[in-house]
Amino acid sequence: MIIVTGATGSLNGATVDHLLETVPASDVVVVVRDAAKAARFADRGVEVRTGDYADPTSLPAAFAGADQLLLVSSNDQRADAVALHRNAVEAAVDAGVGRVLYTSHQGASLETPFGPGRDHAATEALLADSGLAWTSLRNGFYAHSLTWSLGDWRETGVVTVPVDGPMSWTAREDAAEAAARILLAEQAFDGPVTLTAAAAPTFTEIASIATEVSGRPVRTEVVGEDEWIDRQVTSGQPEFVARFMLGMYQAAAGGFFAGTDLLLGELLGREPRTVRDVLVAEHRG
Repeated sequence: MIIVTGATGSLNGATVDHLLETVPASDVVVVVRDAAKAARFADRGVEVRTGDYADPTSLPAAFAGADQLLLVSSNDQRADAVALHRNAVEAAVDAGVGRVLYTSHQGASLETPFGPGRDHAATEALLADSGLAWTSLRNGFYAHSLTWSLGDWRETGVVTVPVDGPMSWTAREDAAEAAARILLAEQAFDGPVTLTAAAAPTFTEIASIATEVSGRPVRTEVVGEDEWIDRQVTSGQPEFVARFMLGMYQAAAGGFFAGTDLLLGELLGREPRTVRDVLVAEHRG
């Protein structure tokens, strides 16, 4: 049995959709905080269980019977994500789960300036110490975030960043499909596996791509960290959110998102979506 948490979210929800293309609904269980939001899976015959990382007592029964358990990472910027993940890992041990797969992130490291990257590294350490078989899906930075990161470049012709660095922007849809393929694979994927697009362009390189796609000049403006924070706050962004995102740019400049891997394309049997694909789709939309 495959049990998937966070199935009402875009990532793991899409993974469940891909699983159901291959296996019967009776082989899949979803664990969600609000069962009403998972009605589309219940309507297809998937068992829906309730469980919440913040309520450890709800988890062992929710995870019971799992040959494989796909744990989605917490995306609450204000929560203690590692503590929530610890609850889930300990419950997986209690439930006798066969293998845990965890949605991590490329650049997971205790040294990264990007806060979630440190949380992912700490969670991977929890899994390594748990005694469970485990796989960490180190997905590239999700490409839909480009919409926010590039700002209003269509109107201004400028992409403004605090610092520049390479990032292997990866389509969330591709990562979701790859997770399903790993769950269904005959061979086990042990420990961290990296799932990225084939290239890791800098924002300067993305501006060149945007120029080609839009047919008008687009350039990158590197304004420095303090000025970038000031601009974000002035525009109405809460400072804690701005500083959270600054960590992403700092990690990119530090090379934490620079690596690429062929595995995603091999799993998909095609080339993963590219930054150009994302910009073309937005331009047409």
